[in-house]
Amino acid sequence: MNRLAEQTSPYLLQHAGNPVDWYPWGQEALARAREDDRPILLSIGYAACHWCHVMEHESFEDPVTAKLMNERFVSIKVDREERPDLDSVYMDAVVAMTGHGGWPLTVFLTPEGEPFLGGTYYPPEPRHGMPSFQQVLVAVSDLYRERRGDVEHRARALIDALERAAASPPSGQPLTESLLFQAVRRLGELLEPEWGGFGRAPKFPPASAIELLLRRGEIEPAAKTLDCMAAGGMYDLVGGGFHRYSVDERWLVPHFEKMLYDNALLVPAYLHGWLVTGNERYREVVEQTVEYMLRELRLEEGGFASSQDADTDGVEGLTYTWAPGEGAPEELFEPFEDGRFALRGELDEETRARLLEIRSGRAQPALDDKAIASWNGLALAALAEAARRLERPDLVDEARALAEFLLGPLSDDEGRLHRSRRAGRSSGTGFLDDYANVANGLYELHVATGELRWLEEAHRLALLAVELFADDERGGFYLAPEHGERLVARKKDLFDHPIPSGNSMLSYVLLRLARIYGDDDLERRAAGVLRLLGPSLAEGPTELAFALCALDLYLATPREIAIVGPPDSEVARAALEPFDPNAVVAFGPAEGVPLLEGKGLVDGKPAVYVCERFACKQPVTEVAELAAAF
Repeated sequence: MNRLAEQTSPYLLQHAGNPVDWYPWGQEALARAREDDRPILLSIGYAACHWCHVMEHESFEDPVTAKLMNERFVSIKVDREERPDLDSVYMDAVVAMTGHGGWPLTVFLTPEGEPFLGGTYYPPEPRHGMPSFQQVLVAVSDLYRERRGDVEHRARALIDALERAAASPPSGQPLTESLLFQAVRRLGELLEPEWGGFGRAPKFPPASAIELLLRRGEIEPAAKTLDCMAAGGMYDLVGGGFHRYSVDERWLVPHFEKMLYDNALLVPAYLHGWLVTGNERYREVVEQTVEYMLRELRLEEGGFASSQDADTDGVEGLTYTWAPGEGAPEELFEPFEDGRFALRGELDEETRARLLEIRSGRAQPALDDKAIASWNGLALAALAEAARRLERPDLVDEARALAEFLLGPLSDDEGRLHRSRRAGRSSGTGFLDDYANVANGLYELHVATGELRWLEEAHRLALLAVELFADDERGGFYLAPEHGERLVARKKDLFDHPIPSGNSMLSYVLLRLARIYGDDDLERRAAGVLRLLGPSLAEGPTELAFALCALDLYLATPREIAIVGPPDSEVARAALEPFDPNAVVAFGPAEGVPLLEGKGLVDGKPAVYVCERFACKQPVTEVAELAAAF
């Protein structure tokens, strides 16, 4: 066993038995590299990564390859989900060097941590124009020894480029509706007309782009994508929930890993699709996906696991695919590989339950059972809104329990978030996306329950995020906190793929809270994120889709809904029933929340106050009066 045996990350533990003398990231490894004057081989991946497993079996378990690594490098293994700051810096460096990225990420660093060469997966033998991993190891080691000046010059140039990117000034162009019109038009041009989604294979579920289209009233392209994704294949007809992406344009053959974040984001996308279209299939998908999350990903201590592996017993998709004679309706068979089939079509509930029972008796994919604050924040928002929209008290209880976990074991004694928790141990400082997503989830829980505590906690975390991550000079927010570990560059994460960036989500959260608390500074900071992106918002709608949702909120005429009384009152339920994504909601009575101050029951009845920039109409106590108030 190597040094990874004492780590909690399932990904690092997967490599604890390798003959490679792996280090976790830290001062011990960096000091060893400096003392021995050896370059660092940094390998970044995650537990559910198929090609990470392939490279491990081919190279990291091979004694000859391990001997080369141990003799010539200090080798460091990193779980990208635990350390998104490291992943972001070194992924950008590799993309700058090669034009593409992915996992496993393989980066060669100086002992000071500066990147000078890198790539992704390397095969054990030369193939398809790629050198073997052993050839790469020897060449890089020789380069470091024999051409040190070139290495240091290249590393410095890369670091300078990363620092310049983080220091980009805000755009001087105004934020206008034309950016939204151009972005939506561009999405229409990118839409794949037959199967939905944007572009061709591989296809990732575009949850944020669907949200943008629904907000802007572009129902047809959103519905096309929702329909085709849910047809079966990438969507698990038997167990519910979505696999990570489709390798084909039809959403048929998935890459079989299941990620918490995809499912947490697709629950509200389908929920909002149901609200807008009335399509009951979308509601079914919401219910089955939530059912999947609770059944397969919920952890005993609290929270949700990060992912399920693509492979079972080393075979991708083995758990999820079917062969003739195994009990699945063969008229739904679509070819996968090795004589096995994916399912596409419709299953009645009795058949679905029967197939799930059969499948549950099979070997199951490995579970990455660490709870990440960021992704659990997304899950909290999904559960809370689904609970409210579907009128499911059981889901309200699940959402409350998740919030207690995030504010308890996943927070320190000072109320700051940890990044993750596993096996009773919390690890790492929270990053920007942790604060932004948890704050958003707590806000949604406030709307679902009417309980003031969750609004106050959302506000506290958002203010703390500003304190920890803000760039007061140029606007926007850094990924890592000011007090965190100093890396070779401090990055801003701005792109919404595969999840909303911390900047996009915090901008969205700050805008909502600014309108509840009457805080102009929060609105200014939210707009600062959007000004950093500037014209790119219109040019890259698939990569900046959630930032565009925030822009839509920013440009919308403010509408604040103050509700005094319980959320299950008839007037409250009626006020919140429509899909009104640019309205903000707060429940009282409460002092200390400007939108709610001075507002109470009316003649002892629950009341809805509809306001615009804190100028409120007469309170409404009867459902019949709501239409006039809106």
